[in-house]
Amino acid sequence: MNQTSSIKQKAGQFLHILLPILITQIALSAITFFDTNMSGKFGTNDLAGVAIGTSLWIPIQTGLSGILMGITPIVSHLIGSRRNKDVAHQVMQGMWLSLLVSVLVLILGGLALSPVLNFMNLEPEVRDIAFRFLRAISFGIIPLFGYTVVRSCIDALGQTRVSMFITLIALPVNVGLNYLLIFGNFGFPRLGGVGAGVASAITYWVIFLIALIFIYRAEPFRSLQLFRKFHAMSLGSFKELLKIGVPIGFSIFFETAVFSAVTLLMSRFDTVTIAAHQAAINFASTLYMIPLSICMSLTILVGFESGSGRLKDARQYGIMGIGTAAVLSLLTALVLLFAGSHVAGLYSDEPEVISLIQHFLIYAIFFQISDAIATPTQGVLRGYKDVTPAFIICFIAYWVIGLPVGYLLATYTDLGAYGYWIGLITGLAIGAILLLARLVRVQRRFAPEKA
Repeated sequence: MNQTSSIKQKAGQFLHILLPILITQIALSAITFFDTNMSGKFGTNDLAGVAIGTSLWIPIQTGLSGILMGITPIVSHLIGSRRNKDVAHQVMQGMWLSLLVSVLVLILGGLALSPVLNFMNLEPEVRDIAFRFLRAISFGIIPLFGYTVVRSCIDALGQTRVSMFITLIALPVNVGLNYLLIFGNFGFPRLGGVGAGVASAITYWVIFLIALIFIYRAEPFRSLQLFRKFHAMSLGSFKELLKIGVPIGFSIFFETAVFSAVTLLMSRFDTVTIAAHQAAINFASTLYMIPLSICMSLTILVGFESGSGRLKDARQYGIMGIGTAAVLSLLTALVLLFAGSHVAGLYSDEPEVISLIQHFLIYAIFFQISDAIATPTQGVLRGYKDVTPAFIICFIAYWVIGLPVGYLLATYTDLGAYGYWIGLITGLAIGAILLLARLVRVQRRFAPEKA
């Protein structure tokens, strides 16, 4: 990354960082998209089973990955303040933490999975598919969290094209394995939705190993001496990483988990409604990769500028990123409004399911506009290392307001399943307003403190 002196230069560097991250996030999201899409083509029960399994797994995966992503602002600040020699130690601590997190997830998941699924009112076949899907994907947990740390370091150095390259390799691997394992082509076992879990686990190992080769052999990572010297666990480094990472992780968890909670609450509806709801959420999550990518870019750029003491530049990047996300959200809203039937047809061949998906996508228009404001704003706050208030705001907006409103509307009005979506819209809108207010306060306070 380079210091910039004009808006034109900032726009160029912003796009240079953003576009590879966007392609990377879309490719990662496409893995889940193809898991859901191809499982749906196999059968409605498989679509519902993978939907339930994904709803349980994604909040845990994204929340814990968010904790590990705390390495991004740490490395950005180190590079901005020219403390390059400290990067290798911090990245190694992130790897130690990822291993501990992986083991903890495997132990707790093994104990809790069956009771959680038994608690839900699922058809036996759907419950069995969800269980076996999650058991299969668990074999990829260690490399997935390890890759999160490595990728966070790569991106923090501004080398986002490397992450893009690795992920673009992974996508055809995942789709190809889905084709073989879901449908049983070329003599492979016909596993249905469970095959999607096996394919994802293998894919996680592939991207982790490729990433390790890159950072060990290629510049500028090689000059940082990453993984060339043993660094024992350091409680002090863990404390710094967790201080930043835990609020980030919980913020992401609260946002993603509320969608999963809605899916779990909707288990009282029939299988067709569950499948349609999850298909709509899946596509909306793919669109969410746009503001999420802008968020990650802003964390890198604002962290670099604030670490260097260039507060005016950090502020300009924030305005640029949030404005870009808002404009793009209006464009994606048009896609959902005018192409909803075509999108729904990607997930199912059954007319009843397609009709329900199309209805859910109309509601998705409104909450993805709120996401376009809230998510990049969180990226700016992370760049300033101001993370705890955002986590509190997300909890209040999504869980204290959004989810209860959705439950009340779905249970005590004629809206039914659509009531949950109105609750999501309400929570996301309130969250966006509160996060913007927090950013204004931080920028006003941060300038005199730095001075």
